Amino acid sequence: MQTVISRVFMNGNSQAVRIPQEFRLSSSRVQIFLNADGDLVLHPIPTDRGAALLDALNAFDDEFVALVEAEQTAPSAMQDREPL
Repeated sequence: MQTVISRVFMNGNSQAVRIPQEFRLSSSRVQIFLNADGDLVLHPIPTDRGAALLDALNAFDDEFVALVEAEQTAPSAMQDREPL
């Protein structure tokens, strides 16, 4: 595994690390966490995150969507409750 020394600097009120070209990320967002050994880990978040869910939602036909919307807008039945 290749290792490189980089510099840490302040960017406004945030601490930043210069990422060398050979480690450049293709994502504009990352998940950052400390692992059990105390190492700081950057995990790129794919830009198409959630695309499969959106594709699945778009697969529902208009009749199903209309039924769900009608159920959501229909008034709920009154509940029987004991008086306070």
